[in-house]
Amino acid sequence: MDMLVVSMENFQSLISMTATILSLLFCGFIVHLLTRKILGKHSKKRYHPIGGTIFNQLMNYRRLHHYMTDLAHKHKTYRLISLFRNDVYTSDPVNVEYILRTNFDNYGKGLYNYTMLRDLFGDGIFVVDDNKWREQRKLASHEFSTRILRDFSSVVFRKKAAKLALILSEAANSNKTVDIQDLFLKASLDSIFKVAFGVELDTMCGSNEEGKIFSDAFDNASAMIELRYVDMLWKIKRALNIGSEAKLRDNIRTVEELVYKLIHRRTEQMCKTETDLSKEDILSRFLQITRTDPKYLRDIILNFTIAGRDTTATTLSWFIYMLCKYPHVQEKVAQEIKEATTEKEAGTDITDFAADVNEDALEKMQYLHAALTETLRLYPALPMDGKICFSDDTLPDGFSVNKGDLVCYLSYAMGRMKFIWGDDAEEYKPERWLDGDGFFRPENPFKFTAFQDTNKSYSIST
Repeated sequence: MDMLVVSMENFQSLISMTATILSLLFCGFIVHLLTRKILGKHSKKRYHPIGGTIFNQLMNYRRLHHYMTDLAHKHKTYRLISLFRNDVYTSDPVNVEYILRTNFDNYGKGLYNYTMLRDLFGDGIFVVDDNKWREQRKLASHEFSTRILRDFSSVVFRKKAAKLALILSEAANSNKTVDIQDLFLKASLDSIFKVAFGVELDTMCGSNEEGKIFSDAFDNASAMIELRYVDMLWKIKRALNIGSEAKLRDNIRTVEELVYKLIHRRTEQMCKTETDLSKEDILSRFLQITRTDPKYLRDIILNFTIAGRDTTATTLSWFIYMLCKYPHVQEKVAQEIKEATTEKEAGTDITDFAADVNEDALEKMQYLHAALTETLRLYPALPMDGKICFSDDTLPDGFSVNKGDLVCYLSYAMGRMKFIWGDDAEEYKPERWLDGDGFFRPENPFKFTAFQDTNKSYSIST
């Protein structure tokens, strides 16, 4: 149920092209492995066990997270060998804490990830390191914590949630089949655009053709960006403007047309002296406090969009799936919501109900909190995340990583590890998050990594 799904046509084309160069790479690959093995005899460094190669990863791309989890069951931390570096994958909370907190300055997106992502996400916070990251984080942390933005976003999300509920209610009454993940994506995008730009995209109802075009282009561009991580020929395609890279360029152009249009429109409005400057949306507030370079604003907004839309929609989709799969959990959640709000009668209007769900009511919904968290444990919005090692290092498990190596922590796999969660690790049990009195009990953020609790965390989607 990944948000960024590569089409079968693109995938099959990629496999075909890759197969033609595997034979050429194989000899060099064997020499590379033998060289490392020989040199390793004279080195004091110890490296993690080999789980496979990047070619194994490519061949299992359609079931990637299951494949990585299978390997994690054999080794807490392992590496996949490539021609130019090690790709290290860990499900060990001790290693995760080390790369995300203890020695976080030595691990970041690096040039590798920046090169992959910059065409779509520019110099946004999820792509850059060091001073650029710190500058955006400081600015964003201040803005996202202000009462004005919190109150505005709360109103927006309530209205969109009520609209979403009405659409689902009408579908249920008419016995109509609904692609609920697609609907959640549209609802999330509508909410994000209202909070970010102060405009109604209205992709949920499909009344805004411009919104639909943007949504499709953004999805396609995101999928093509993800494809780069397994496509060894992407730079050649990009230079020649062919295949997936040509599609990526076209879709980015479509995305940017709307984004720049909204930025220029709002900039002109803000420049007029008679315009009320007390705007609540993110774009307006950023225009008031920082530089007005359209590219800078474009990068911030698109990073905010990917963070808020995909994480929310993915989590909601899996949560509804789990409620359908486990009716007893569904009943407990529904009963708790009724008891925590004034919604005692089945006929309560959904708009009134949405208005009634305030912070006090949410505080009472301890089981709902547990059920959502358990969903994220098994189906994290970001199944894996990688950092580049900036200088030679040794992880807490005693094994070495070299400068330039990719080090990933496997959130999806970690949720299924018995050594972390016990023998029932693969079972959906919200109760594991509740104490004896029924109150939510948080876990170590480095064994539950859904929110990336680190010195570099930035959870605008929460």
